Amino acid sequence: MKAAVHTQYGPPDVVSIREVPKPEPKDNEVLIRVHASTVNRTDSGFRSAEYFISRFWSGLLRPKRQILGCEFAGQVEAVGKAVKAVKVGEKVFGFNDEKWGGHGQYITLEENDPFTTMPEGLTYEEAAPITEGAHYALCHIRAAKIKRGQAVLVYGPTGAIGSAMVQLLKYFGAHVTAVCHTRHVPLVESLGADEVIDYTQQDYAQLGRKYSVVFDTVGKTSFGHCKPVLTEKGLYFSSELGKNWENVYLALLTPLGKGKKVMFPIPTISKADVEFLKQLVERREFKPVFDRSYTLDQIVEAYRYVETGQKTGNVVLTLP
Repeated sequence: MKAAVHTQYGPPDVVSIREVPKPEPKDNEVLIRVHASTVNRTDSGFRSAEYFISRFWSGLLRPKRQILGCEFAGQVEAVGKAVKAVKVGEKVFGFNDEKWGGHGQYITLEENDPFTTMPEGLTYEEAAPITEGAHYALCHIRAAKIKRGQAVLVYGPTGAIGSAMVQLLKYFGAHVTAVCHTRHVPLVESLGADEVIDYTQQDYAQLGRKYSVVFDTVGKTSFGHCKPVLTEKGLYFSSELGKNWENVYLALLTPLGKGKKVMFPIPTISKADVEFLKQLVERREFKPVFDRSYTLDQIVEAYRYVETGQKTGNVVLTLP
């Protein structure tokens, strides 16, 4: 089968398309023919190992999992004899950052791994980007214990995480203020934000408003900068480690006090989470934002584009 393989850490050019053995499903596994995946910040981070800490999961000296791709949509081609809940021919989508493999034509998963049947009426390209940004957003929202009516600020509402964050916050009843560039204002309004601040015209930190929670989905702010806009016991979240890993240290230290806190939850995803996101998509309460697509042979270009930091929503990868 064809797959995008990286045998060392580094820039996008370390990835190449190769023929590799097709995986064989074990008795408790499902073989899925992948039709679409995504290229995202999670893939980029594990490929580059820019944050050395990622190597504790992916391999200290070289990648243990050489085929990345945490999101996928495809069709079940075979099932092991112990599999009961999944049938050959079903169209499925999901997330896997343990085995990875979405950047190859076939993957194997256990039937209880985080995947499920695709929402009715969606193409593989539309189903593939449902989970990555949304599971980060969902994890942060749950950690913040968002309540109906709470005032929340989202900085960076146009990426995969941010665009999912706005939509999920509205589902949970929050009052959402989003901060973005002028050109993205119409998109962010369409996602349901109650108020949109154009950062080229106004500094959200100088407007005198207070928020229970600030979600920085692009790692462009800091706890220090956001402190003035947080309520007395407000929470600050960031998708990045911060300067000198400050968000990790602050997440350990600030909860010891009684005031404003930094939270840095480790993202997780379950089969129930994928089912939940599927239901939201089917009820049209969540829709992943699509930027552009690349073929598997163009994956280096896809990585380069993702790493410009300019993508809007999700970059989809189609497999031959």
